[in-house]
Amino acid sequence: MPKQIDEALRMTGPVLSGRFDGYSFAFAAGSIIRGEGTENSDIDLVVVFEKLDRAWRESFVENGLPFEAFVHDLETLNWFFERDLNSGHPLIVHMVASGRIIGPGKENGRAWQSHAAQLLEDGPPELAGQELDALRYQITDLLDDLRGERSGAEIRAIASQLYQPLADLILLGRGTWSGKGKWIPRLLKQLDNELFETFDLGFKRAAEGRAEELYRLTDAELARKGGRYFDGDRREAPLDARKTSAVPGRSR
Repeated sequence: MPKQIDEALRMTGPVLSGRFDGYSFAFAAGSIIRGEGTENSDIDLVVVFEKLDRAWRESFVENGLPFEAFVHDLETLNWFFERDLNSGHPLIVHMVASGRIIGPGKENGRAWQSHAAQLLEDGPPELAGQELDALRYQITDLLDDLRGERSGAEIRAIASQLYQPLADLILLGRGTWSGKGKWIPRLLKQLDNELFETFDLGFKRAAEGRAEELYRLTDAELARKGGRYFDGDRREAPLDARKTSAVPGRSR
C-alpha cells in the first residue's frame, strides 16, 4: 500500500500545478491516500488559494486517475467548515484533518490541519432544541409509515429514507460526529459495534421486507431523546417566502 500512496501523491503534484496555477497549499485525501483504495477510488483534493472570486468543486481525470477537487480561498474554506460543523457532517473538515499537505504554503497548510483536527476532537454541537425536534418529527413520521401491513417494496422505500436520519440521531445524539453514505457504518462501528450490528441487521431485514427489528431499534432510539414527536410540531417559513402570483385574481 505505501507504494500506491507514494505513486498517487507523485501524480497529484503535477496535477495541482497544472490545473490550479498559483494555489497556496492543498490536501490530498480519500481512500487511496489512506491506503484503502480500490480500482474505482478517486483522490479528494482540497485546494486553497489566497483569494478567489468564489469557491467551486470539479471532477476530472488525469492520466487515468480520477480526482474530485474542492477549490477555496481562506474565507470560503472557513465558511464551508462552519456549515459542515453545524450540520454534524464535517466532510471537508475531515479531508483537511486527514489529508497529505502539498504545495508551497505547507506551513499554512499545517496550521489549517491542526485547526481541523481540533474541531473534530471538540465534537459536534449538542443535538437539542429545534434541530432535535425536527429530527424526531422526521423519524416519527417514517416510523409511523412502517406500522401495519406493508408490502416489501414499501418497507424498502421507507427504510431507505430512514437510514440517514436514524444514523444522525444515534451518532449526534451520543455526542459524536455523523457522516453520509459509506461513512455511516464506519462511524457506528467506532461508536459501538454491538449497536452497529443491530442497526445493520434492522436494515438488512427491511431489505427483505421485514420491518420488526428496524421498528424496535428506531422506537428505542427515539425514546432516548424524548420519544416520538408529532403533536405540537410547527415550523415557520421565512418572511421573504413570497412571490407574486402568475394567476390573475384579487386578494380578499
